[in-house]
Amino acid sequence: MISAELFKQIKAIQLRTSYLVNDILAGEYTSAFKGRGMEFEEVREYRIGDDVRNIDWNVTARMHNVPYVKEYREERELTVMLLVDVSSSGQFGSYDKLKSEVAAEVASILAYVAIKSNDKVGLIVFSDKIEQYIPPKKGRAHIWRVIRSILTFKPEGSGTDISAPLEFLTKVAHRKTVSFLISDFIADDFKKPLQMAKKKHDLIAISVVDPRELELPRIGFIELADAETGESILIDTFDANITKGFKLINKKQLAEREQFFRSLNIDHILIRTDRSYIDPIVRFFLRREKRL
Repeated sequence: MISAELFKQIKAIQLRTSYLVNDILAGEYTSAFKGRGMEFEEVREYRIGDDVRNIDWNVTARMHNVPYVKEYREERELTVMLLVDVSSSGQFGSYDKLKSEVAAEVASILAYVAIKSNDKVGLIVFSDKIEQYIPPKKGRAHIWRVIRSILTFKPEGSGTDISAPLEFLTKVAHRKTVSFLISDFIADDFKKPLQMAKKKHDLIAISVVDPRELELPRIGFIELADAETGESILIDTFDANITKGFKLINKKQLAEREQFFRSLNIDHILIRTDRSYIDPIVRFFLRREKRL
């Protein structure tokens, strides 16, 4: 059973995104991951209309330059895992929604898209520990359970340990998955677990940031507090050196994060709480499609 308020919240997300899921995201999702759920079946002679990207150049050379293409058989389904950060740092927002609320909506939309494409969906909720695990399944009832958990989960932990869900994923997922890691990535070093998870799974990192984490408004003295440690500091936002330094440091951190994921060959989607989160997701799907 779910409360009337929660039912209304889930329904609002479903209604708000139904057009996007049915007419835009579902198609782009299928195109972006069509090569991830395919198994090689045979090589045959090229026919007009075949995708030239599927030409097997080694076989073509052996057949005296008569082109041959690889043919693939589509697997029955993909398994999509949603790794969602519910640590205390997500309880911040300077616009309409908290980072945690945006992260929950992004995860919910990805769950809808995956189910629409007949894929299995699983969920790992984490803070500085594994808070909840829902094994991947199909079906309307299952997806409602996943989305309900995403939207309403009350964590026991307050910190962030990104190593925990990645290590847990490698233990529970015995076959390759498409895994979306959704977090603000305010955490200690997690490079090694990322590398290990990337070897086995198709891992996509989704960063959720608030604009006030990037640039401070000029409003006088404000107290900045770390939601996970409780530490705070009082600063004067009329001090141009402080605001400029804050902006430069955080801009550098974002650039370093992007470079970090790129160095590990992990796709990265940046979501801002003050902008549409649909656009970055669609752009990511289109980029993936072009690479296939």
